[in-house]
Amino acid sequence: MTVPLTRSLYRTTAHAAGGRTGSVRTDDGRLDVRLAPPRKKVPGTTNPEQLFAAGFAACFTSALAEVAAEFGADASAARVACEVQLGTTDTPAGYGLAVTLTVGLPGWRAADLQPLLHRADAVCPYSQAVRGNVPLTLLAVDEPAADDRA
Repeated sequence: MTVPLTRSLYRTTAHAAGGRTGSVRTDDGRLDVRLAPPRKKVPGTTNPEQLFAAGFAACFTSALAEVAAEFGADASAARVACEVQLGTTDTPAGYGLAVTLTVGLPGWRAADLQPLLHRADAVCPYSQAVRGNVPLTLLAVDEPAADDRA
């Protein structure tokens, strides 16, 4: 189901040239990177999958902080790792992505964190964008409190 925006809060444009061996930059110049295919480890380059993982991890971290605040909790120290896999599929397109978000919050047990992850998933714009299109796995992990990590 497509949900239209009722109000735009932010807009940005990125320009790509040369595909996976080219470059991408934003209108404001805050992002300007060279690209290389994922399997080619070219120094000083990135790829679309890394950019997607970075954006998803940052967005989900913000969604988690917002949700935690609703429960009176502080998620500012949350650790979110976003793994993006590029692979083949049995679809006409032939390629697809799969995403795993692994989340830990110091002092929280995984079982207690899981409900927050599901709520954050419901409000995260990236989660909404991939829902029904990209397999998404949410993993909560035990994260000892900062003073317990000796």
